[in-house]
Amino acid sequence: MIATVAPELPTNAELAARFELLSDLLELDGADRFRLAAYRKAAQRIRDSATPVARLALEGTATRLDGIGATIESKIVELVETGDLNALRKVRERVPEGLVELLRVPGLGPKTIRLVRERLGVASLADLRAAAEEGRLRDLPGLGAKTEEKVLAYVARPASDVRTGRALLGRALPVVEAVVAELRAHPACDRVSEAGSVRRRCETVKDVDVIATSSDAAALIEHFATLPFVADVVARGDTKVTVVGQDGLQVDLRVVPPACYGNLLQHFTGSKAHNVALREEAVRRGLSISEWGVKVEETGETVTHEREDELYAFLGYAWIPPELREGAGELEAARAGGLPALVAPGDLRGDLHCHTTWSDGKATLEEMALAALARGYEYLAICDHAKRLKDGRLERQAEAIAELNARLDGLTVLSGVEVDIRADGSLDLPDDQLAACDWVVASVHAGFRDGRDALTARLLAAIEHPHVDCIGHLTGRKINTRPPYELDLDAVFARAAETGTVLEINGQPDRLDLRDAHARAAAAAGVRIVCTSDGHSTAALDYADLAVAQARRAWLRREDVLNTLPWADLARRRKGSA
Repeated sequence: MIATVAPELPTNAELAARFELLSDLLELDGADRFRLAAYRKAAQRIRDSATPVARLALEGTATRLDGIGATIESKIVELVETGDLNALRKVRERVPEGLVELLRVPGLGPKTIRLVRERLGVASLADLRAAAEEGRLRDLPGLGAKTEEKVLAYVARPASDVRTGRALLGRALPVVEAVVAELRAHPACDRVSEAGSVRRRCETVKDVDVIATSSDAAALIEHFATLPFVADVVARGDTKVTVVGQDGLQVDLRVVPPACYGNLLQHFTGSKAHNVALREEAVRRGLSISEWGVKVEETGETVTHEREDELYAFLGYAWIPPELREGAGELEAARAGGLPALVAPGDLRGDLHCHTTWSDGKATLEEMALAALARGYEYLAICDHAKRLKDGRLERQAEAIAELNARLDGLTVLSGVEVDIRADGSLDLPDDQLAACDWVVASVHAGFRDGRDALTARLLAAIEHPHVDCIGHLTGRKINTRPPYELDLDAVFARAAETGTVLEINGQPDRLDLRDAHARAAAAAGVRIVCTSDGHSTAALDYADLAVAQARRAWLRREDVLNTLPWADLARRRKGSA
């Protein structure tokens, strides 16, 4: 049996959360933006690291990480040794933590938050909601009825979104795709594209940006503002309109001149880190970049670009896929011709993790199979939960799958299973039943608080099991709801690579697990990856596209993703295959 261990060092998520809280409170306290940017960059770097940063700081090596300087490292050590930060204690005395949540409300900046606190005694989101419902915000300078409407629309969002201020990509993406399709069909629309974090396929988004060119901007804006999904028009001008949808999601449309469409699309796609690095490099070459064009300082000429690829070429880069624009080495790779040819949704030949009514799915075997055929798949692995397939049900399901395969043309349905990894590292099916399966996914579904070493040992035991093909949703996170459990990812990746055990990028919108930084580190360690939907309905098979988007953010190529192979080739590469 695997024993639990003594209390551990702070996790990366815990460290990052402290620095994020510090930066938020300092912003409300009026700190300068450079200090805030340093803390936020450090928090993101800590969160993304596959290695425990607390341990690195104690060893004096955390400064090797980009964004972690000596000052940040000393603060990490302080957190480890004392459990808190002196700087955080001081700012807490001046600024209530309840105000941090207000930073996520659209249209409320630090100055406005300080104003509502001083004038109305608002110290939390609940206080702000009450002030809006009672019509007290409109009496403050610079605010009005529209501000109250925005506050009420924000608090009406799903509870998880309100807590974080960010919606899941899986919720925002269908909205932006529908908006783009509606605009593209309008006769006044020339070109249109999603932008912002949705276009980069970030796992969560604060709002949705759309960029368009038009022969009649006023007509296009009017059409957009009156679409059925619009609940409120927050702001409207000659070239921009901001609306809040029926689900509380904010969408901004900008209608821009055709000559600089590429410049504006690139600018509003971001990310901030990518754009800052792009501008800093341009300055060294005598160029000044804005959303409206590139100014050549020597001549004073401003060059505009109708297309993004033209802009990047002018600056000396290959075009960079939006998913890579995160300030993570993509500019250097684009200048040197080293960008990867990223995997694409159409590259998947099959899905290796889905569920049916045999366990907790909503569709039958045949319904899931027909939906997979409609997606153009060649194979589909049915991986119902083992705990629902006891007492001969797994064998009866395999018989039903065989009967279905005899009737299907063009799709092979695989008899798989998803087993639980127990606290002692064992699985909840015996070996002889596992050996009879075409594909075995092993996952942790309970015991998330068992501690880093215990959880790592559980995963390593499953990885070493001869019949486990794939580890499902490795870190157990639920975005906006449950943080990932802490693991020794270096050890997990090394053992997975050694044994040939596959790790999945799970496409469920609130999972996307592995996350992008971890998937990139896993692939670099030689781990084999699959992109799966973990679909529990026919429509949810589309979640595989979200998994591929995550793989693209991880710089993964087609050859890095196993289920881009035909099943016969993939089967030959299964663990234990001759």
